[in-house]
Amino acid sequence: MKLALCIGINDYPGTENDLAGCRNDAEDWAATLIARGFDTRCLLDSAATGTAIRAAIQSLLTTATAGDAVVITYSGHGTWVPDTSGDEPDHRDEALCPHDIAENGPLLDDDLHTLFAQAREGVRTVLISDSCHSGTLTRPHHPIGDHPTRPRFLPPATFLSKHPTGARSSSPAGSRPTALLLAGCTDTEYSYDATFNTRPNGAFTYVALATLATLPPTATYRTWLEAIRATLPSQDYPQTPTLSATRPQHSWPLLA
Repeated sequence: MKLALCIGINDYPGTENDLAGCRNDAEDWAATLIARGFDTRCLLDSAATGTAIRAAIQSLLTTATAGDAVVITYSGHGTWVPDTSGDEPDHRDEALCPHDIAENGPLLDDDLHTLFAQAREGVRTVLISDSCHSGTLTRPHHPIGDHPTRPRFLPPATFLSKHPTGARSSSPAGSRPTALLLAGCTDTEYSYDATFNTRPNGAFTYVALATLATLPPTATYRTWLEAIRATLPSQDYPQTPTLSATRPQHSWPLLA
């Protein structure tokens, strides 16, 4: 069984930080995954609340059994909050930004740990995140766009003043989720919203999908990352895609 969830959020009410390419990203990932035989669901804009994202991920991971594949893609704002549990060397918890972040706060890497820990042994879980500060969300030439863009970063001040408790961590120190992570940038970088051929997309998503189409069936996630890095970072998009994976995960079949 192959299951996928594609999340795309352009609309961030109460933040004045809307994006343009994230819904397109989610729909593009969904089309690719459906073509590869995944049973795929999308959460877009107002449907992608923190509660809905958590519930959808939990549903996938508790449904899948050994030998199954679960792929989750996220395109939207990323952020960080001060780490209060002492498990982050940089003293920051990286986070995803649900549609309702202004009211209910972010989805921390510690929250993702708790969710991914629910996967049964033998489930191949992959998270692909096109968002700022995404390099450790699971803890382990010519310009390519039509014009410069805005970073997919939501400043903590946007929501922390209303939700200071969002910075608390309940994850045990040193614990790590087991999902393979392919991220649009490192923890200290931004992922950029861009436009290609007049259509908004994330720079990382656009390049990742374009390179995926050129890879042979035997390609690995490492091969994919190397192909993406042939284009990113660039002068217009100074973001460095990253892969966080265990040694066994390096041999997983690519999006299969």
